[in-house]
Amino acid sequence: MSYPQDPYGQQQNQYGPPSGGQPYPHQPGYGYAYGPGGPHNQNQDQGMAIAAMVCAIVGLVGCGGVLSIVGLVLGHIAYAKAKRGEAGGQGMALAAIIIGWIVVALIVIAVIIFLIAGFATNWDFD
Repeated sequence: MSYPQDPYGQQQNQYGPPSGGQPYPHQPGYGYAYGPGGPHNQNQDQGMAIAAMVCAIVGLVGCGGVLSIVGLVLGHIAYAKAKRGEAGGQGMALAAIIIGWIVVALIVIAVIIFLIAGFATNWDFD
């Protein structure tokens, strides 16, 4: 039995997609069929975005905010990679950036308060 040729030049059978993992050819009115994995690329690397998010949250809760600065840097790198399409996790990277900048602002405010309090105790108002 000979099977018909599809537009990709591969033989089709009646039981499934053509060999080679190519999607079914487009049929008018039915939309496009997705290949393996569905419509989303689920194989994107999100490791750096996850690490950035974890560092930012742990730095917010403890470690005096130092680890949050690491999360901020990793978040910027992960966000840039996600924008270029090299990795996933753009939302997590953005959240890590936001948390990181909030922690940096809190650190700056705390330093300013401590400096003002330190100078105020040394001033002589007589």
